[in-house]
Amino acid sequence: MNRVLIIDDDIELCSLLKDYLEPEGFRIETAHDSESGLKRVFSCEYSLVILDVMLPGMNGFEVLRRIREQSRTPVIMLTARGDDVDRIVGLEMGADDYLAKPFNPRELVARIRAVQRRTEPIVIPRDTTAEELLEDGGLRLDPARRHVSVQGFSLQLTSVEFSLLHVLMSAKGHVVSREELAERVLGRKLAVFDRSIDVHVSSLRKKLAVDNQAHDPHPPDRIKSVRGVGYLFTAFKHDQDRMEGDT
Repeated sequence: MNRVLIIDDDIELCSLLKDYLEPEGFRIETAHDSESGLKRVFSCEYSLVILDVMLPGMNGFEVLRRIREQSRTPVIMLTARGDDVDRIVGLEMGADDYLAKPFNPRELVARIRAVQRRTEPIVIPRDTTAEELLEDGGLRLDPARRHVSVQGFSLQLTSVEFSLLHVLMSAKGHVVSREELAERVLGRKLAVFDRSIDVHVSSLRKKLAVDNQAHDPHPPDRIKSVRGVGYLFTAFKHDQDRMEGDT
C-alpha cells in the first residue's frame, strides 16, 4: 500500500508534492490543519504520514503525540531548517525520520522508500524454522511479525527502534558503528552533527529499561555506547553469573 497523508497548512507545497509523488506510485491525500489530519489518520489506513511541525493551532508535536497514542503508522516530520531542537523532539516523540524545509522532493521520496523498506513485513519461506527468532535473557525479537517481547510481555516500539534492536541483537557482542546503523536502519548516510541514531537508541534504551523494571528492579543496560564508534548489544547475564564473576 502506497497511500500517504500529508498534513501541512502550506496548500501550494502540498499540491507540488502531490504532483511529484503520484507519478512515483504514491496515492497522496492532504489535510491542511491538525484536526482534519488526525481524523484522517484514525479513520483511514495509510502507509505513511508526512507531518509539518508548524501547524496552526495544535502543532505537529501534539499531533504526533496523539498519533502515537493509538497508531504505529510511520511518520516523517517536516521541520524548519537548522532547528535541531525540533528534529530531536520529533524523534524522541516517535517520529521515524525528519526532513528540513526547504528540501528536494527526490530526498523525500528516498526517505519514504527507506521507511517503507524497514516497516514492510518479512516473507519467511515455509521451511524456515524458529532460528529466525532472536532471544536473549527474556528479550525476544520476531522479525517475521515485527514483534518484540520481554518475559512474554509485548514491547511497543517504533519501526526505527525495532530495526535498531534487530541490527544490534543480530550483531550481539560486536560494536556496530553509528554510520552503519544509519545506513541499515534509516536507509541513508549519517550527516555531520546528525543525532538521529543517538536519539532513537536513547528512546529504545528507555523502553527496554522501563519494561524490564517489572521483572528486575535494577535491569542491566543491554545497549552499550562505545565512545566515538557506535553501539554494542551485550549478552544477558543472570545475577548469579555476575556474582560468580566478581569472586
